[in-house]
Amino acid sequence: MSTTQSERLRGLLEPLIAARDLDLEEIEVTPAGKRRVLRIVVDSDEGVQLDECAALSREASEVLDESDVMGGAPYTLEVTSPGADRPLTELRHYRRAVGRLIKAQLHEGGELVARITAVDESGLDLEVPGVKGRKPTARRVSFDEIAKARVELEFNRKSDKRDAQHDEKIDENKEEA
Repeated sequence: MSTTQSERLRGLLEPLIAARDLDLEEIEVTPAGKRRVLRIVVDSDEGVQLDECAALSREASEVLDESDVMGGAPYTLEVTSPGADRPLTELRHYRRAVGRLIKAQLHEGGELVARITAVDESGLDLEVPGVKGRKPTARRVSFDEIAKARVELEFNRKSDKRDAQHDEKIDENKEEA
């Protein structure tokens, strides 16, 4: 996709996306046989629901049809949210991952797997899991130490005290209702 087309698409679609309180993460046009695929990736602090993607897709389709930004060749429009394995590259990505386990490659070499406990403008506060029965340790990592990072998927996460307290409150509310 040319820079000019990318800029025109961004200028056309960003107002629609911002009006829905979403962040535009990526716009990508790729060839797919005789067609092209226009993929719009959006996200928010609360995540993105399927209904919201569908509604945005309809709006974007109308705006794109009224413009010539995609030219005359046929294309398929996809509106999606980022996958769980997307790289963490922006401050907002790290903020949205608080409480989650990440794997980070460090510039100095080595790899770090830890849970994000807090994020600020300069870096992350992490909880590094203990090994062989040892307690977890706290660690501070600045953003310039991180070469790349991703959220690690957890299928059997052990709940902590906060999770258990949250679950108890939900149970109490169900009983009161």
